Amino acid sequence: MIRQLDNSDVLVAEKIFQTFQNSYKIEAMLIGASYFPPLSRTVEGISSATSHFYGYFENQNLAAVIELVIVKKTLEIDSLTVDPNYFRKGIAGKLLRFALSEFNVEKVFVETATANTPAIALYQKYGFVEYKRWLPAHGIEKLALVINIFN
Repeated sequence: MIRQLDNSDVLVAEKIFQTFQNSYKIEAMLIGASYFPPLSRTVEGISSATSHFYGYFENQNLAAVIELVIVKKTLEIDSLTVDPNYFRKGIAGKLLRFALSEFNVEKVFVETATANTPAIALYQKYGFVEYKRWLPAHGIEKLALVINIFN
């Protein structure tokens, strides 16, 4: 159900883009943002990204995407999106468990809007703890969470 996506393939990048758009539109409404930077990503930006994309498939459909960056023993979750058609099925948790168990890392970082309480609750459920809050120039208050992995 979870497999790596070749984002350099434009057709795959388009599917990732559509999943991002569908999910991030809901998140923007949830947090009350009129401008939401993730919605500005393009197919070209996704296809040229050096991060790693993994998809969760249900009935051959791309239901969710997690975007990861690995630097030495640190994993950064850059995106974790579920298409609204697949909400409330535990898919985000499955992708998160995958990210936490699949890679030989010592720390995992993720950022989200402070108003995105469902995402914060998900990360905390898996042991993430808040370590920083800040207000970027775009005006959406963010927080960063971290978990230490002991292999």
